[in-house]
Amino acid sequence: MTLTPTRKLTTAQALIGFLARQFTERDGHRQRLIAATWGIFGHGNVAGIGQALLEPAGKDMPFLQGRNEQAMVHAAVGYARQSGRLSAHAVTTSIGPGATNLVTGAALATVNRLPVLLLPGDTFATRPADPVLQQLEVPYAGDVSVNDTLRPVSRYFDRITRPEALIPAALQAMRVLADPVQTGAVTLALPQDVQAEAYDWPEEFFAERVWTVRRPRPDRAELEAAARAVRSAARPLIIAGGGIRHSRAGRALQEFAEATGIPVATTQAGKGVLPPDHPAEVGGIGHTGTAAADGLARAADLVIAAGTRLTDFTTASATLFRDPDVRFIGLNLDPYDAHKLAARPLVGDAREGLTALREAVAGYRVDPAYEAGYADAKAAWETRTGQAFATPDEDARPTQTQVLGLLDALVDESDILINAAGSLPGDLHKLWRARSADQYHVEYGYSCMGYEIPAAIGTALAAPGRPVWALVGDGTYLMNPTELATAAQEGIPLKLVIVDNGGYASIGGLSQAVGGERLGTAFRHRHPAEVDLAANAASLGMAVIRAHTVRDLREALAEARAADRPTCVYTQTRTPDTVSGPPPAQAWWDVPVAETATRTSAIEAREEYDRQAADRRRHL
Repeated sequence: MTLTPTRKLTTAQALIGFLARQFTERDGHRQRLIAATWGIFGHGNVAGIGQALLEPAGKDMPFLQGRNEQAMVHAAVGYARQSGRLSAHAVTTSIGPGATNLVTGAALATVNRLPVLLLPGDTFATRPADPVLQQLEVPYAGDVSVNDTLRPVSRYFDRITRPEALIPAALQAMRVLADPVQTGAVTLALPQDVQAEAYDWPEEFFAERVWTVRRPRPDRAELEAAARAVRSAARPLIIAGGGIRHSRAGRALQEFAEATGIPVATTQAGKGVLPPDHPAEVGGIGHTGTAAADGLARAADLVIAAGTRLTDFTTASATLFRDPDVRFIGLNLDPYDAHKLAARPLVGDAREGLTALREAVAGYRVDPAYEAGYADAKAAWETRTGQAFATPDEDARPTQTQVLGLLDALVDESDILINAAGSLPGDLHKLWRARSADQYHVEYGYSCMGYEIPAAIGTALAAPGRPVWALVGDGTYLMNPTELATAAQEGIPLKLVIVDNGGYASIGGLSQAVGGERLGTAFRHRHPAEVDLAANAASLGMAVIRAHTVRDLREALAEARAADRPTCVYTQTRTPDTVSGPPPAQAWWDVPVAETATRTSAIEAREEYDRQAADRRRHL
């Protein structure tokens, strides 16, 4: 009888050795599945994962040091998005507040379908003392710890209470991370005693393993039904979402649009999948969309939803599609998304699906008058964008849209812009001209304040040598600036632009619109005080350039782009006029308004709410 060779290692050492030998492959291209591990160490993981990274088993696992657990997950997500979901990072923390700090980042990863592996320490499996430090005591369940808060925001969760239990759990974790339908946050909770416990591991556990990322083609019957729907449509519209980007389906989308003349509107996650000057590209859709795209959506008799989750911003809270006979095709890898809005499902990979559908509708093309109409609408919106970006007074303080206009004039296809929250996502979705398929990086699935700076670090690690810009408002900056120290420590030359407008401007405008009268949205000082965000950024290791005027800002942005060290451009913006500001929302968004109130602002806001909500419909 031949004995299976084994290797005596701790559970943590075995896990690190296993992770270093996992790969993904798609279209013949192979890459590491887990390319590095972020970590902050405490008593719950320092002698386990922390020690394992020093051992020979960890020699192939780069270590990245973070300052905040949530931010480490954001950095890992930024890396995964830039890597096309084909490569990811792991994040390890101690049990306790370090572990619970992971929850927000995990939710962001799962909502956006982006892979990240979470390795929080956990309380003792053997319970040598009860309770131990940072143990959550639950009288009715002895096996609950604070890590259970990660269950609802994880696509896979397991607690490794015995060393040998790691083998099936680790394999399941890799399967989920590499699956484009299932991917998101994956959590392996690691009790601190089990991390340090030795076991004889089978050598096969450490063999190189390749996880193939599938490109399934649509079912023939579904494809035929979708083709019939396209051929009978007079006013079709494509909504391109993040699935187009993740599938690298931009060329297939372009070929489909050119063959059929069907216009393409984009979600926040899909923006950039067509060049901005492509005739079929009509801009962002929904509440933050363009007049051109939203006008087409209102009149469309067929909507091809390709690689999108059809969130409320995209559908204008179910008020956007007005044609009484409008129908939908849902091209998506995930059947759950493919069936939304009672769509005819076309379940499959975006690239394969678009290619197959183009072949199935060969010879079909929209009426030339339809193409001419959306071309005129697109040109009119370009004129409006130019007005918002224009800077007639070089000595004035810039508006927020002028900040974007100056940046728009500076960058090329190599630059990457990162944003997530506040009023900037709306301005960017309406106005930004994405010069490459991966230039536009706006996280709007979770719209998480504090995402931008750590995500820029992760993105820069995935795209070395490319200029990476983190655009933040003052409110977002104050939420999570700590990873600037990481950028300085590692010499990552991210470019940070702080747009200071004195508070939570986006939610302030929303508050005003819904009768909240901007309560709690402007920064106030009850006593004389001075908050200097630029000085704070400098204290964290950034080179800082203060820009007071449009002229200053133009020069500062150019200097930052050329810099080889982390650089911050700080500017205070002014309130725009109706021309220099962003165009108003072209479609509604449902934010409930008080049904009864005494203040005039709330009463009027409710009247407007009821008027808009009357257009809401269920597509059945």
